[in-house]
Amino acid sequence: MRMRRHHATSEDEAGIDLTPMLDIVFIMLIFFIVTSSFIKESGITVQTPSAASASEQPQGNILIAVSPNGEIWIDREQVDIRAVRAAVERMRVDQPDSSVVVQADKESRSGLVIQVMDQVRLAGVQDVALAATAAENR
Repeated sequence: MRMRRHHATSEDEAGIDLTPMLDIVFIMLIFFIVTSSFIKESGITVQTPSAASASEQPQGNILIAVSPNGEIWIDREQVDIRAVRAAVERMRVDQPDSSVVVQADKESRSGLVIQVMDQVRLAGVQDVALAATAAENR
């Protein structure tokens, strides 16, 4: 029996195996996607009232804005007061331990703000904050 010797040719040595590098890139991409926090916006800008006792709080995961003319905005969509509870429940499926921040305009009706906060609590969220701007001490 005759054995053949395999001689490496230039075609065999010309390619570089990129598989390990691609694996590392995909693992890093997955890591950054999982660890990044996505900022959700309410959809409108409101003028929050100022309060001397306002303190810095960690950013809420769910933002609800109440405009002066009675519009309610969640996740860049205008919703009715009857849809607030369902919207919060839907958003809490993705982030069960999320907190809610109600950004009420200083000209908005307090009755509507209380209704929004009530709907949020009925959705199962106990950590509800009301946004305010810190006032300067006089």
